[in-house]
Amino acid sequence: MKDLGEGAARTPDGPAAGDPAADAGAPGARHGSAAARGRAAHGGVRALGRRAAGRLRGWGGVAAMAAACGLTAALTLVPLSRGTGLGSSAVSGASEALTAEADTCKDPEASLRPSAAGGPSIDAIKARGKLVVGVDQNSYRWGYRNPATGTLEGFDIDLARAIATDILGSPDAVIFRAIPTNQRIAALESEKVDLVVRTMTINCKRIQQVAFSTAYFQAGQQVLAPKDSPVTGYNATLSGKRVCSAEGSTAYEALAKKSYGATFRDENDGRADDKDRYTVPNQLDCLVRLQMGEVDAVVTDNALAAGQAAQDPAVELKGEPFTTEYYGVAAKLGKDDLVRRVNQVLVEYRKGPWTKAYDKWLSADLPGIAGPPAPKYRAS
Repeated sequence: MKDLGEGAARTPDGPAAGDPAADAGAPGARHGSAAARGRAAHGGVRALGRRAAGRLRGWGGVAAMAAACGLTAALTLVPLSRGTGLGSSAVSGASEALTAEADTCKDPEASLRPSAAGGPSIDAIKARGKLVVGVDQNSYRWGYRNPATGTLEGFDIDLARAIATDILGSPDAVIFRAIPTNQRIAALESEKVDLVVRTMTINCKRIQQVAFSTAYFQAGQQVLAPKDSPVTGYNATLSGKRVCSAEGSTAYEALAKKSYGATFRDENDGRADDKDRYTVPNQLDCLVRLQMGEVDAVVTDNALAAGQAAQDPAVELKGEPFTTEYYGVAAKLGKDDLVRRVNQVLVEYRKGPWTKAYDKWLSADLPGIAGPPAPKYRAS
């Protein structure tokens, strides 16, 4: 596996030989079975051109790249198997210390107190000489492949590089592994990655599965639909509409609780014969389906939807965010030394680099955000 910072710019084409998960930028030939799954799920890039030509008005440049990456992801990213691991198993504006009890889950955003000390997880990363981070390569402004350079860029990518700099002394001492939305937790549990920095919402369910840092961004679920759509938001106007969301996302969980009469589940949702029509592995696939006329609306984080609206002037955010959610950096449960180290990085990151990254990547599409959310820490 090669760090993107070390090798020439490349376009993802398939998983590296012998590697069940594709590293972002890793070379390799497409495998027939994966390609077949991708064609079945998405109809291929050619189908996008044939079926959506009238829908893709004003959609080019980086957006065209993102669509291609979104569809290509089905060809290159396969489920992560369990087994082979990578290693061994006070801030300005901070909130008062809080206790995050698993059973009551009053404050899921409360994390371990920051520390620059080492530990078994940190030692393993240093011995390897690389930090392996699960990221997105399809989310414009967050984690996406620059079509001009072939490298991954975005808000989450900058944060991942800051963590690598702190632990290993270089922003290039990182291997980015592209993972679908529905494989973020599996990637950590199987130790295919050290961390996930991929617009991952902290919530009560997930803190039972992975360990989160303090929050580094506040977002909320919102509806994305064509500008001329009768859908006005997350409300009764969704009745009878086809709505897309990513598998394993908080958007899907919200729809499962209250769909307003929308169709959002696939016929064989979660099974091997799931056609991924309404629930998809990557949230960008929803934008492609919206443009192809296969769905009427998308529910996703407004932070991601804003980037999609920037890619396609024919769609827009509808209504207001109907949840308040916080993104955190995720690690495998039990890797407390790594979580504390990430929290230490975030202490410094909030003092200046966060605003610099926000201004560079997000302010044009998500204006008016004064700064990062204040961290919350556990009492012990």
